[in-house]
Amino acid sequence: MNSSIYLVSLGCDKNRVDGETMIGTLRTAGYQVINEPAEAAAIVVNTCGFIRDAVQESIDLILDLSEHKTDGECQALIVVGCMAARYRGEILQAIPETDVIVGVGEYENIAEVVENLIGAPPLSEKTTSTIARIAARSDDVTPHIAYVKIAEGCDNYCTYCTIPSIRGAYRSRSMEDILHECKALVNAGAKELVLVAQDTALYGTDIYGEKRLPKLLRLLAKESGATWIRLMYAYPEHITDELIQAMAALPQVCKYIDMPIQHSENSVIKRMGRGGSKEKLLELVQKLRDKMPDIAIRTTLIVGFPGESSRDFENMMQFVREVRFDRLGVFPYSREDGTPAATMPQQVRESTKQDRLAAIMDLQQRIHFEKQEAQAGKILDVIVDSVNENGEYTGRTQYDAYEVDAVVNFSSDIKLSQGLGDICKVKILGSDQYDLRGEYEHEPT
Repeated sequence: MNSSIYLVSLGCDKNRVDGETMIGTLRTAGYQVINEPAEAAAIVVNTCGFIRDAVQESIDLILDLSEHKTDGECQALIVVGCMAARYRGEILQAIPETDVIVGVGEYENIAEVVENLIGAPPLSEKTTSTIARIAARSDDVTPHIAYVKIAEGCDNYCTYCTIPSIRGAYRSRSMEDILHECKALVNAGAKELVLVAQDTALYGTDIYGEKRLPKLLRLLAKESGATWIRLMYAYPEHITDELIQAMAALPQVCKYIDMPIQHSENSVIKRMGRGGSKEKLLELVQKLRDKMPDIAIRTTLIVGFPGESSRDFENMMQFVREVRFDRLGVFPYSREDGTPAATMPQQVRESTKQDRLAAIMDLQQRIHFEKQEAQAGKILDVIVDSVNENGEYTGRTQYDAYEVDAVVNFSSDIKLSQGLGDICKVKILGSDQYDLRGEYEHEPT
C-alpha cells in the first residue's frame, strides 16, 4: 500500500511546532512523510485562522491540494489547526473533498486519524511528543534552530483576537518537561532554542501560581546545553524586573526580545483590551536598554483599529520616532467575526489602514537603515545559517530572529570549518540597507 503523507504548515511558530510533532508522530508510526503532494496517499494541511488573510491563504491551499484526490494518489484530505477549529462546519460544506477536521489539541492523534482513512503502515509504533519532534527534524534544512512551545492557549482576551476561543485558556508545560525536550533537541543538533507561546512572559502562572519565565531561562541556560536561547512573543504588560535581570545576566540568552505592543495610545490600548499604558511602555523600554544597552527590541503594531483617529495615528508615529525600535512589524486591523472589536463603532476604512501602514513602515525603514549603518566596523558573533555554492555564508547576530529579521552575508578568504549553527566572528563592512554584509574575522594566533 501507499503509506506516504504530505504535510504542510501555515502561520506562526506555534503551528510549526505542532507540524513537527505531527510529522514525527507519523514517521514513528511507520508512515513516510514526503515533499510531493501528488504522490501522497494522504494530505494534511495545518491551517492558520488568526486573521482573515490567513484564513483565505489556508482555504486557497486546501482547494489547490484537494485536486490531488482526483489527479493524484491522494485518498484522504485532512485539515488541522486553528482555521479548522474555527470553521469546522463551513470547511466540510464548502470543500467536500475534506475527509476529516482535526481540531487544535488533537494533533497528537494524527497517526490514528490517518490509519482510519488509508490503513495502517507496514510498521506501527507509538511515541511521545518529544521523540516525535526529534524524528521530524531529521531532514530539517535548519537543524541548528529549534522552536520550543512552552505553553498553549491564551488568557489575554484582546478584543481583536480569536486565539482564546480557538486554543483555549493558557496552559503552561512543566519546567521539567520543557528541559527534557530542550536537552533532546540540543543532543539532536540544535544550537539555538526559540521559546514561543501566545505570551511567553505569562509562563507558569497557571501551574506554579507565579511568573516562572526567569526561572525557566536560568534552568535552560544551565542545563540544556544550548548556545543561544531566544525569547519571542512576550507581552510587555507581563515583563517583570526579574525577567529583565535574568536576560541581562545569562550569556546564553540572546539580547533580543519580541514584545508586541500593538499600539501606543492609551485610549486605543484600552479598547484593545490590553493592559498597560504608553507611560509604562516607555518605562519598560528604558529599563530594558538600561540593563542591556545592546538589546534589540522587536514589536508589532496594529493600524486602523476601530476608533483610531488621525491624532492617535500621528501620536503613534511620534512614539515610534522617539523609541526607535530595532525591529518592527505593522498589520492593518482585521475585523474578525466573534470578537468584541468587530462590533465596535467607528470602523476605519481599508484605504486609510493601508495608507497608515505604508507611512509607519516607511518611517521604520529609515530607522532600521540608520541602525544597520551604525554597525559598520563592529566585530559581531554570527551564527551560520547557510553556505552557498560560491562559499559565501549567511547568518544572523543574536539581535535577529530566523526568517523574521535581517541577516548577515559574509565572505572568507579561507574555507571555514564552521557548520550550520556554529558561531563566527564577523567584521561588519556595511549594510545593503536591510541586511548586513561583512567578512570573516580571523582568530588571533
